[in-house]
Amino acid sequence: MNTEGATILAVDDDDKCRLLLELHLKIMGFNILLAGNGVEALEILGNNHIDLIISDQIMPKMDGIRLLKEVKLKYGDIPFIMITAYGSVQKAVTSIKEGAYDYIQKPYKDDELFAVIRRALDHYRLSNENRKLKGHLKELYSFQNIVTKSPEMIKALKLAEKVAANPNTTVALYGESGTGKEILARAIHYGGARMENRFVAINCAGIPSALLESELFGYVKGAFTGADRDKEGKLDLVQKGTLLLDEIGDMPLDLQTKLLRVLEEHTYERLGSNKPVKADFRVITATHRNIKEMVKNGKFREDLYHRINIFPITLPSLRERREDIPLLVDYFLEQLRNELGKPLPGLSQKAMDIFLSYNWPGNIRELKNCLERAAILSQNELIRPEHLTIDYGLSKEEKMLSDEKDKLQIRIDLSSKETSLDTIVDNVLQKTLEKCNNNKSLAADMLKINRKIFYRREKGMK
Repeated sequence: MNTEGATILAVDDDDKCRLLLELHLKIMGFNILLAGNGVEALEILGNNHIDLIISDQIMPKMDGIRLLKEVKLKYGDIPFIMITAYGSVQKAVTSIKEGAYDYIQKPYKDDELFAVIRRALDHYRLSNENRKLKGHLKELYSFQNIVTKSPEMIKALKLAEKVAANPNTTVALYGESGTGKEILARAIHYGGARMENRFVAINCAGIPSALLESELFGYVKGAFTGADRDKEGKLDLVQKGTLLLDEIGDMPLDLQTKLLRVLEEHTYERLGSNKPVKADFRVITATHRNIKEMVKNGKFREDLYHRINIFPITLPSLRERREDIPLLVDYFLEQLRNELGKPLPGLSQKAMDIFLSYNWPGNIRELKNCLERAAILSQNELIRPEHLTIDYGLSKEEKMLSDEKDKLQIRIDLSSKETSLDTIVDNVLQKTLEKCNNNKSLAADMLKINRKIFYRREKGMK
């Protein structure tokens, strides 16, 4: 909101003061509406858009404090500036406690009044933008935006929705890299009571162990050589919000001890300080590692494992939820249409067959990246196999096409009565399909035939 052109409601029972205020505000470039008391002000508010209210404190019928309460109750966060008589500090403090943005004492100077109005309008604009951004993030990371029809994934989402309603419960997310653990962590945050505050993610594998402690806990001036000032850590920034400790399996053992204390005592200390700070935030951990095995091997603290494993959720890999691949393709293509400004009609059948048969070691992240590159390469046409960058060698089915394993060995046992060319062909087609997990495109590639032959033979056409 620009300060210039904003509409201000000025409320004062003194005609002279009210008209003087009107003159000053018009000179400053504001649109002005006037009221002689709180009752008139509420009537004007009901019929007009008001950006800011300036009100005298002492008035008949309804004083400034009562008007402030009514405004907060009926109209929410309209910035409110109280005008108080000289020396009425206690009344001014009361107005701040009731929700006024600020107060100004009579007699005031024009530049002082303008400065207070500008700060109030800027604060309101930023608060409004922040509220809209949080609403957008809540919608963006909504559980409803996680597309799936996989029973295992649906089970994981139901667990996540339940724990989202319990803002103090520690959550442990398990799953391979690229399965969407951070997205689910954000959904838990924005689906719960802490969504008004920050979501802070820190990758324990992406920061050198020597720096990870100071990144988490912060430090005070003089804590170590080079600490020439106080520095806030992630734990300071995430107060009342949610902290995601991604790849917690890579956290050093000595730092695991300090994290355990944070989780058990709900306090922490900045490096170089012995002053405890209250820890008021939810902790979500995520890892692709087998923490149980790490505990057995002495690479992860057993007591910390039990402390973070209060509410475990495991996300299936993409190869375990292949039924979601077409849904994810449609979802990401729609995003890419908006980002690239291209129609992107979809995938050819052969490209989709490849997507469905590929093992996706990089999971959803790999699928999304593959689609993005293919979308850039395609020219407003169906995405075809030549647009893809999938390493077929990683797929179980495609490994059969490699040089050594590409010889198709099929044993056919038929009686002399059953032996005919059609019977042999049918058996070869069937055995090849079985080896390719019923993927007709792959089977057709192996046999160097058109895959339509499989469909014709299914319909009884030779």
